[in-house]
Amino acid sequence: MTAPAPAPDLPSLLAPLEALVRRAGAEVMAAYAVPFAVERKADGSPVTAADRAAEAILAPGLAALLPGVPVVAEEAMSEPGAPPVAPAGRFWLVDPLDGTREFVARNGEFTVNVALVDAGLPVLGAVLAPALDLLYLGVPGLGAWRVAGGQRSALAARAVPPQGLSVAYSRSHRDDRTERWLSAWPVADRIAVGSALKFGLLAAGQADVYPRLGPTMEWDTAAGHAVLAAAGGCVLDLQGQPLRYGKPGYRNPDFVAWARAPGPTLSPAG
Repeated sequence: MTAPAPAPDLPSLLAPLEALVRRAGAEVMAAYAVPFAVERKADGSPVTAADRAAEAILAPGLAALLPGVPVVAEEAMSEPGAPPVAPAGRFWLVDPLDGTREFVARNGEFTVNVALVDAGLPVLGAVLAPALDLLYLGVPGLGAWRVAGGQRSALAARAVPPQGLSVAYSRSHRDDRTERWLSAWPVADRIAVGSALKFGLLAAGQADVYPRLGPTMEWDTAAGHAVLAAAGGCVLDLQGQPLRYGKPGYRNPDFVAWARAPGPTLSPAG
């Protein structure tokens, strides 16, 4: 029987991972700077040359960074014949351009997402918003960081303020189910933002909860999940269990991301 590969030294991966996602971000911005066509995939979601150009950098770069660790990337998985079952054990999850709708709208709220998953949980994550010069990095158990304007700062999710929750919600995916869920909680204000930037707001102590009661894929959430968990937060399904990765088809259930897990001092009204 072949022995399992030793666990990678996660802190040593931070610098090369940052360099790699910044290379991919530069490709995204090159496409963003000129007119571009918007195509539709089989599921109706938009895709552009920027998605493909970024993935063409990330997939081989990650394979070289951890030889033998599979790379599961969104655009490759949308091709006919892509395996529906996740690799066993450790693998990379890649969304080369999260928030393609925001990219098309040219509002800057799109990200390059890369996560390393091990035993069903994200253990390393990078979320880059290249148009905003904003990078989030996280290693649960080690720490989370925000890099903006060349300055790096440590992140820590905050406790819920006395006035109530600050809710981060999707700019492109607001719905009645989410509104009904929010109506049961003490909400002080709301922040609309695209892509995985919502996880970054929670990790940075700028928001408290991000409910997503609708379809998402694992590559949409794993990198932001890693950053948030590294800052002290959590991502739970509607039964209160941690969101896990490597599910058949890579589809997530409904989930709620919390800066701090709800406890006796915070519960639904009524």
